[in-house]
Amino acid sequence: MSLKILLPTTIPLDPRLPGDFTVVSYDPHEPLPEHAVDAEALVVWGNSGEMLRDAARRLGSLRWVQTLAAGPDQVLAAGFATDVVITSGRSLHDGPVAEHTLALVLAAARRLHRLTRAQIGHRWAGELGGIQPITTSGAFRTLRDARVLIWGFGSIAGTLAPLLTALGAHVTGVARTAGQRGGHPVISADELPGELPVTDVLIMILPSTDATRHALDAARIALLPPHAWVVNVGRGSTVDAAALLGAIRAGRLGGAALDVFEDEPLPADSPLWDEPDVIISPHAAGGRPLGADALIAENARTLIEGTPLRNVVAR
Repeated sequence: MSLKILLPTTIPLDPRLPGDFTVVSYDPHEPLPEHAVDAEALVVWGNSGEMLRDAARRLGSLRWVQTLAAGPDQVLAAGFATDVVITSGRSLHDGPVAEHTLALVLAAARRLHRLTRAQIGHRWAGELGGIQPITTSGAFRTLRDARVLIWGFGSIAGTLAPLLTALGAHVTGVARTAGQRGGHPVISADELPGELPVTDVLIMILPSTDATRHALDAARIALLPPHAWVVNVGRGSTVDAAALLGAIRAGRLGGAALDVFEDEPLPADSPLWDEPDVIISPHAAGGRPLGADALIAENARTLIEGTPLRNVVAR
């Protein structure tokens, strides 16, 4: 018996599927055509929320949803039946997100955002060039000996941490379970009050859940030293943006490099745009699911075999 799998047109996909599967392409921005509603499998990438809700209502034979996003929050919110297995794109974005995060951290350290503003104004920013102090206590100006805290120490952090340590940073992770991962110490969130005051850079890679909403709130922001930077490449809902901006404006925080926001696109009237020590990128860290074909093919095989799929999302 042939199983129908729906593949989105937002990315070229050619997974080596078992012969039991028939492939149907679909537009993630349009309602599913009638000839697709008997599909057993759905691959998601760049879908609108409306389209996903429509799919959840109409795909009566659906057994499995594979999102290529690292965070499955949009799929979880669509209302798929509880017996539908949802698998995430965990690991597909490790390299791209780690690379982008490193770029944001280095941009903050070397003040590239201020150099860009000076360039636009045709101003030679001499204060940022020429002879510079070797040690910069009370300021984040280098990864050399910097204390970097990564909150959300999953597979992306596992790729990012060695890049940071290669440039001299001391990396600590934060996860639900404390211990050691990849040679790096990992603490629990309960231990944050002791770690935040000695942090130079806090990197947020948390998923969007009820439990993580505004995980970085005013109280925790207040524990960071005045020179610290916050970098968020996880989900915008995990940071209280108003509290973050208030701390930066009051001189109680060095700055922030943000790739994700609670409202996306970031509204044109957001005060974040004009803050000199806020770096904004348009949810650009991911967007390149490397190895998607292999993950889809692997999970399609295990679906037929009746064995556990990879990256199953707890519901």
